[in-house]
Amino acid sequence: MKAVLELLLLPLRAPMLLVLLLVSLYMGLHWAELTQVVPGSSQAASQFGLVGQMFWPLQCLQAFLVVLVCTMPDLLLRELSQLMSASKALTLVVTLLAVITGGLYLLHLSVFTEILVLAAAVLLARLDLTRLRIVPPPLVMLVCLSLVVLCGIWLGHGLHSGVDHLMQGRLDHYLRSGGGE
Repeated sequence: MKAVLELLLLPLRAPMLLVLLLVSLYMGLHWAELTQVVPGSSQAASQFGLVGQMFWPLQCLQAFLVVLVCTMPDLLLRELSQLMSASKALTLVVTLLAVITGGLYLLHLSVFTEILVLAAAVLLARLDLTRLRIVPPPLVMLVCLSLVVLCGIWLGHGLHSGVDHLMQGRLDHYLRSGGGE
């Protein structure tokens, strides 16, 4: 019973978890707004590129990868270091892949800023949990923080859908009543 109470009070003791949830909620709202762009406009082409129907899965995958890198940097860097020490050719391929991927992200600065904000929120949440001496194994931390981020994105998308539905209902009522005439 005491463990459940401590778990429920964790957001009050580690407020950066709430910040992480709010950041992910905002990202869900923002991404839902981007999907409302008229598909034929030039703004839609610049935002979606070749993504189309894969927008939400790719954005969620991107959020998960940010949490993965921010949650387990020592493990990932150790594995990458071992991989790169295997041969010079492999080192060049990995470096080239990292530079190209980083360059593509820098070309789309709106994506890059979202990643930086999410990464900062994840790192602050980890720091806040470390301050409280709550340091679970990296895989458990990855799963927990990923759930917080993905649930926040899902809530933001749902909130956007609910607001759109509510506003459409009010607009229909306004138009049926004569539109203020």
